[in-house]
Amino acid sequence: MARELLSALCLVAVIEGLFLFAAPNGWRRAAEQLHAMPNRQLRTFGAIVVAAGLGALWLVRS
Repeated sequence: MARELLSALCLVAVIEGLFLFAAPNGWRRAAEQLHAMPNRQLRTFGAIVVAAGLGALWLVRS
């Protein structure tokens, strides 16, 4: 289980790095927009992303 978790975290790092490498200006603009959002909206967005990720994981693993 620990091996799978570490593998998943490594893949997250690879994907994040690809975004920074391929489109640094777009990533910077997105980060600036996130910085300007109120905390409540960020939490809602985060909850939606977590739910979508869990749903996708459930579909892939079943």
